[in-house]
Amino acid sequence: MALDQIGNVSKIAELRKRILFTLGMLAIYRIGIFVTTPGVNRIEMQNLIASGGSGSFLGLFNMFSGGALEQLSIFALGIMPYISASIIIQLLTVAVPTLERLNKEGEEGRRKINQYTRYGTIGLSIVQSFFIALWLENLGRGGAFVTGQVVAEPGFGFRFLTVITLTTGTAFIMWLGEQITERGIGNGISLIIFAGIVSAMPDGLVQLFSQSQTDDFDLFKGVLILLIVIGTIAGICFFERAHRRIPVQYTRRVVGRKMYGGTQSHLPLKINMAGVIPPIFASSIMLFPAQIANMVGSPGLQQVANALQPSDWRYMIIYVAMIVFFTYFYTAITFNPVDVADNLKKGGGFIPGIRPGKKTAEYIERVLTRITFAGATYLSVVCILPTLLQSGMNVPFYFGGTGLLIVVGVALDTAQQIESHLINRNYEGFSGMKGSRIRGRTTAS
Repeated sequence: MALDQIGNVSKIAELRKRILFTLGMLAIYRIGIFVTTPGVNRIEMQNLIASGGSGSFLGLFNMFSGGALEQLSIFALGIMPYISASIIIQLLTVAVPTLERLNKEGEEGRRKINQYTRYGTIGLSIVQSFFIALWLENLGRGGAFVTGQVVAEPGFGFRFLTVITLTTGTAFIMWLGEQITERGIGNGISLIIFAGIVSAMPDGLVQLFSQSQTDDFDLFKGVLILLIVIGTIAGICFFERAHRRIPVQYTRRVVGRKMYGGTQSHLPLKINMAGVIPPIFASSIMLFPAQIANMVGSPGLQQVANALQPSDWRYMIIYVAMIVFFTYFYTAITFNPVDVADNLKKGGGFIPGIRPGKKTAEYIERVLTRITFAGATYLSVVCILPTLLQSGMNVPFYFGGTGLLIVVGVALDTAQQIESHLINRNYEGFSGMKGSRIRGRTTAS
């Protein structure tokens, strides 16, 4: 019956066009990955990324760019400047009254905030691409893992061309993402990251198969890895859909001769409201000292960098602590219990046994604090699991941690949107036979 439900997708012309449009835009993005920036030796760049490994800062950046960094592609910056700009604007929306008012003005205000995000993306791209140009020129001079010169003709011309090329590439990716969101299916930016991460799957499978041919790999280890991967994916699906329902009762109101209200509802609080933001922030901060140490060459910084290697226990403790901190921090700035309590009070709603107003806000905050701890614990376990597999079992686990969270979360969100299209046109969704619906995480982030 599941095949019949999937076949319903082809029966809706609009949905079929949206899916094909999305696939076409993602194909254009993947083709652009292999267009190298002028003046760069791609072979030397690949050697540099390979020498750092998938757990390094360059490996993490290369993963999010879909392999564009190792090609030094025109899309080498990827969509990360847009994500950084979005996070900065979102934080400023809480701190700056003008942006806070714009955010409450509805569609027109959000359109202006999106425009500011685009400007911030271009600004960040210019700065990052300039420093990338300087970094490329210095490769091979200070003990970098290259055998030759990465840049053929260093100088102002190369820097200017690199800034223009990489900034234009990021702007084009941003446009692709917006087109997918508007005319395709799913969130365009998320799907672009999804496509980049998934593109590494064939290479990871090849490496795992090559390792299985050696004496260090046996059948028991292969079965154990498979069970861990399946269990991790199942756990992510469970926690991304899990939420705590707070019952809400609405009072009865008499308008004329009719009575309204008196209904029961619930307030859903997601277990993981912060999404993948905490792991991204924590990973970036934890990998930063190693990069500074490599560039500066200071013995003291090098000792700190050695202590913050992913396989070190000190790294894991600090990494988990930062994930917990950012989970609470990001949840606090994106969900305000006081506003929720005020909206319930204005709508005639109340939580049974809790007084409206301040007491309701305190109750919601107390519940949110408890379930956020569960969400932070879940994020921490998922993010350190790849490190344990790589250090303990020597496994090229490319889809652990942040990457796996993004892949599963985006897949759930996209499936939810497709299911919504099917239900709106009187077709059963993907899980209609079981009486349940796919829940994404877009409403929480």
